[in-house]
Amino acid sequence: MLTKTYGSAIYGVDAITITVETSVELGVNFLMVGLPDSAVKESQQRIESALSQNGFRFPGKKIVINMAPADIRKEGSAYDLTLAIGILAASEQIKNDHVGDYILMGELSLDGGLRPIKGALPIAIESLRQGFKGIILPKENAEEAAIVSSLKVYGANHILDVIRFFNGEENLQPTEINARKEFQYSGVKYAWDFSDVRGQENLKRALEITAAGGHNVILIGPPGSGKTMLAKRMPSILPPMTLHEALETTKIHSVAGKLGRQRGLVSARPFRAPHHTISDVALVGGGSIPQPGEISLAHNGVLFLDEMPEFKRQVLEVLRQPMEDRIVSISRARMSIDYPASFMLVAAMNPCPCGNYNHPWKPCTCAQGIVAKYLNKISGPLLDRMDLHVEVTPVDENILNSPKSVESSANIRERVIAARQKQEERFAEDTDIHCNAQMTPQHLVEYCQLNETCRNILKQAMQKLGLTARAYDRILKVSRTIADLEDSADIQIHHLSEAIHFRSLDRENWGKN
Repeated sequence: MLTKTYGSAIYGVDAITITVETSVELGVNFLMVGLPDSAVKESQQRIESALSQNGFRFPGKKIVINMAPADIRKEGSAYDLTLAIGILAASEQIKNDHVGDYILMGELSLDGGLRPIKGALPIAIESLRQGFKGIILPKENAEEAAIVSSLKVYGANHILDVIRFFNGEENLQPTEINARKEFQYSGVKYAWDFSDVRGQENLKRALEITAAGGHNVILIGPPGSGKTMLAKRMPSILPPMTLHEALETTKIHSVAGKLGRQRGLVSARPFRAPHHTISDVALVGGGSIPQPGEISLAHNGVLFLDEMPEFKRQVLEVLRQPMEDRIVSISRARMSIDYPASFMLVAAMNPCPCGNYNHPWKPCTCAQGIVAKYLNKISGPLLDRMDLHVEVTPVDENILNSPKSVESSANIRERVIAARQKQEERFAEDTDIHCNAQMTPQHLVEYCQLNETCRNILKQAMQKLGLTARAYDRILKVSRTIADLEDSADIQIHHLSEAIHFRSLDRENWGKN
């Protein structure tokens, strides 16, 4: 007998429906075709054990399984349930009336228990688009998949639950979640707050501008000056995610298997801080079985690179294209996959190997030319892509002991949200642009017009600092953000001057000790 069941394959951050055709005929053989990998082929042993442990038999006949489309590689153990139900239906051990109406996914244990899978959310989205009645998957994935409204999501703990469901002996209860309501009322609490930090007003101001415009920033200062401490507080001043951003972020984390026990929508903006020993593949994604990298896991959030010069130069250089295009393309012989990568890069570094260059009271012990050599570990094109360069100096102990109250993250976030709202209104007709950092040259001409005085100031800065055309654009974008924070329709002289001030590393004499 021939029967069809349906599963899904993850392709990037989306899913593709896989048709599993199972034929049980006279003979003795087991054949599986359709580009299954070793994990899929090993399902025969798991299925055979799970069926025998629960009073069913693995047919002693010729079993042929075709997984279509045959040109897409099928990977992982999540097809166990799809294959097992197909074999039971084809051998007439369960009713065959409705097995083709549902997407079936789940890894089987030897006793028939169902283990969670990766990518439940994109699988559920594709199931709804394809018009299936519902999806049956492990109980641990039910809440994640139930984010998709108008789709019946059934969570099962054991293969017997699924068998009884198709035989009409037991009704699995669909999991229901009002994702929009839960997301709307979910409050994000942050462990770190700007109110804990005394001093560093220049750095706080730079991070506020960064958050308001979605810019990239690099912090340069000696050890212990507060670079990492303030970078970790960056998410606390970012505007809350929209429902669309939360769905995008949750899809990526679902595919990567990073949701953990949190099976609902990701409501907090991601903050990823990889160690400097990370490889380029782990950072941008890929591998023999392509997976999202750290830059995609930081989508709609912050990617923090501490001790930036300690990262391998090859690793840093692969960031250049995603920082511009906000997407990373992974090309392989058989496929090409695009992963979203719209992140804010926050980088921190010491100014020199000893860490004391430009320190207010400690002398730098580095030899002549060492400071410039240390900075050259980061290429010029990559530094050009950093919108703000912020020099950080240690805080005086008198400021640390001051009883003066410090502004909280909530107050800063209010100003950031107000600035972002102006940008949303400005780019309302362009669905691909959401903040000033994403502006194209056409947007710069339209929204960053300068008066004669401002043009002369910027011209002098270009000549004196030797700025590139990309740095010129960055200054205009940051100026536009500063103007938005002040609710100014036009870019004024002090907006432009502050943006130029945040280009420390472009100065000719910087690093020449």
